[in-house]
Amino acid sequence: MLKENISLSQLLTLMINFLLGSAIVVGVGGDAKKDAWIAIAIAVIIGLGVMLFYYFIISRLPGKNLFEIMEFCFKRPIAVLITILYVIYFLYLACRVVRDFCELIASAILPSTPIEIISLTICLLMAYILYLGIEVLGRTSEIFTPYLFGFLFLLTILLFASGNVNLFELQPVLGDGFQPVLKALFPTLIVFPFGELIAFTLILPVVSNSKYCLRVSLLGVGIAGGLLLFAMFLMIVTLGVDALLRSNFPMLSSAREVSIGNFIERIDALVVFIMMLGILIKGSVFMFAGLKGLEYTFRLPYRYFSLPAAMIVSVFSILISVNFGDHWQEGLELVPYFLHLPMQFGLPSFLLLLLVWKLRKKKTKSGVKEMKF
Repeated sequence: MLKENISLSQLLTLMINFLLGSAIVVGVGGDAKKDAWIAIAIAVIIGLGVMLFYYFIISRLPGKNLFEIMEFCFKRPIAVLITILYVIYFLYLACRVVRDFCELIASAILPSTPIEIISLTICLLMAYILYLGIEVLGRTSEIFTPYLFGFLFLLTILLFASGNVNLFELQPVLGDGFQPVLKALFPTLIVFPFGELIAFTLILPVVSNSKYCLRVSLLGVGIAGGLLLFAMFLMIVTLGVDALLRSNFPMLSSAREVSIGNFIERIDALVVFIMMLGILIKGSVFMFAGLKGLEYTFRLPYRYFSLPAAMIVSVFSILISVNFGDHWQEGLELVPYFLHLPMQFGLPSFLLLLLVWKLRKKKTKSGVKEMKF
């Protein structure tokens, strides 16, 4: 297998765009209404703990990814079975991310374009990037991320300059008590987007300077969480809670509020760029995680599977939901309980316990052999 490496800066930008991804498209924490920013702030702190949890698993066996660690803990046949489950899981998540992109483009930019064409286009692009390798994905993210920060800063300036910002929309703080915040937090905000960082258990082992890997990962989670928090703040003070909850794409709706002197208007392109970059990176990371599972299962380079996997994702991104309402309900009400919790925390927790036990057992055996010698 070809050895690939990505730099720490590429890891940082990948993590930022991954966490923003579809979270900034559909908005998160809406159940908390005016206090959504509080729910996101708490979720960021928990997200740092989630990142530590995944890094702790990977760091037990340096240089090995999640699937290789499974082989260490189980026999290969069992590890392959669990790997296949994760391949299906990662490709399914890639389908959901691509569907988010399709709905966004079809409703906001190209309303006359069939959604199938949009899905096929983005999936072919993802397949091409991954065929070239994870290093190309890292460089793509690294090059375009500065534009993300620039466009977000420009959007903020224009929103405040247009006079459509009402800070009183944030009041009263915790007006309905802490219950709505808890409802938004568990499990939705924990598993989406922070629990999805399990995909990075396939990327962290290929980072060139692994010594600083944890610091950069935590920094990435912190920056992305701060951007999500700031985006939610902008949406609340610009749209108000009622319009925020009614909108399918609240960030896009916020951008459409910009109007300065009847001259600077319709800056949708800025927000669409931010969303497109996040979705491209997030979908590619999920697909890469699935391809690494296929690589481990069939012992062939993952590049061989990039185009077939992309075509599968393209087809099923259309078939998984009848319409956007169905897609929304399934993604935020059913998937967190029946897929995210067991795949993000259930199996990894059991794997970690078994891994620690086997490593301790191995260390004890080696200690006994040294004493005999």
